[in-house]
Amino acid sequence: MRDGRTHLERRRVLWPAALLLLLMLALGACAAVDAPAPGRSGAQATPTPTRTPARQATLSSAASTAASTAAPTHRATVTPVRTPAATQTPTKTRRAPATLTVALSGLPTIQYDRLPIQARETIELIQRGGPFPYRQDGAVFQNRERLLPSRPNGYYHEYTVKTPGSPDRGARRIIAGDKGELYYTDDHYDSFKQVVMP
Repeated sequence: MRDGRTHLERRRVLWPAALLLLLMLALGACAAVDAPAPGRSGAQATPTPTRTPARQATLSSAASTAASTAAPTHRATVTPVRTPAATQTPTKTRRAPATLTVALSGLPTIQYDRLPIQARETIELIQRGGPFPYRQDGAVFQNRERLLPSRPNGYYHEYTVKTPGSPDRGARRIIAGDKGELYYTDDHYDSFKQVVMP
């Protein structure tokens, strides 16, 4: 009977002590949560997240990149300076002189490849030294009409240019000067054109 009473007495003493202990722990926890941070009266403490060095470096790099793109940078602009040689007028390229329509002799000209084929054949015979189809070829041309430049007698020689279908020598001739100049007539000395060789 006494053991049972002792057990009840112990329970009556321990229960209030346990409740008091729980109450003190609960009050202590509430006080820790509601307590203001040192130096800041009445303000709720906000935990500051800790950053690792690698993340802090990444954030710093991103911040500097954003700042460089947001604010225009003033960079020195280098303007190339042209030297006097570069500003000079470019030299003109030389072009081949156009064929004169009038020779120094004052006569009109004709290109070799514009001559009739028979006249070109005659010139080739002259350059080779013959043989010529007519016995009169190579005879001295007197220049009685005075249409060719004045030269001493015997300077010019005449050569026949065949005329297809003509029963005789025809009216076409090549007159050759001793210095290589050539003249063509297709009207038996009434007019001449100086031949321009290629």
